[in-house]
Amino acid sequence: MPDRPFISLATDFGAAYTAVCAGVMYGIVSDANVLVLSDEITPFDVREGAMLLRQALPYLPRGVHVGIVDPGVGTSRRPVAIRTGRGDVLVGPDNGLLLPAAEALGGAAAAHALEDPAYRLPDVSASFHGRDVFSPAAAHAAAGVPVDAFGPAVEPLPLDVPAPVAAAGELTVPVLYTDRFGSLVLGARPDDLAAALGAPEPGTPLDVAWTGPDGAERTARVPFAETFGGVPPGGALLWTDSSGWLGLAVNRGSATEVLGLAGVTSIVLRAVPAA
Repeated sequence: MPDRPFISLATDFGAAYTAVCAGVMYGIVSDANVLVLSDEITPFDVREGAMLLRQALPYLPRGVHVGIVDPGVGTSRRPVAIRTGRGDVLVGPDNGLLLPAAEALGGAAAAHALEDPAYRLPDVSASFHGRDVFSPAAAHAAAGVPVDAFGPAVEPLPLDVPAPVAAAGELTVPVLYTDRFGSLVLGARPDDLAAALGAPEPGTPLDVAWTGPDGAERTARVPFAETFGGVPPGGALLWTDSSGWLGLAVNRGSATEVLGLAGVTSIVLRAVPAA
């Protein structure tokens, strides 16, 4: 018996609208196995959605993966399908959401705009392309339609994330997203930290600085730790997240709340001067 077509679905829609998308897929390819990876991505947060897809999809079966975080829905932004080196097809808006995951799946081997009306619903709304454009295209791809049938070849847009910047004794890093525990996942890896400040041993203190909503610089001293248990409950730490990125967290608490980091888009890590 052939394997059932596999489709994953990650959105910022919430449960009801995401279920509608799944229903459209089942209506086109009734034997599909549709997995809702998440319907709880922070609304409009393309960066968070991109990092979720990048981290999760290598652990999912090869198939069709739909990502929908689409603040530009209804505008001139393109809907796309990307075939990866591993053989998956990624479907979603061309706003940087899909490319990090494509790179994690062997690179973008081909990308095509979703333009052929044969692979859309008959009536396309201005605000629900997840239902009307992306879900039908994903179902048709799962049924065997090649990506080049959807429309012209395109070059997918990269995710807009600043690179970490090293200076004398410090490393400025972007905040990729804040997870549901209030921990900040940062756009730098341990190698970036080691190159800028030296590789810290567990327990090494680092100064963290950021700009508060009032424009004033704020700081906290936190240790580098291998696990949350490396600091007491309520203590802050810098650690390496399971995605391989650095993270800033509070053991059994929220770094966003405890340190006042809501809305912060970048932080500066500094070596603590020798006593």
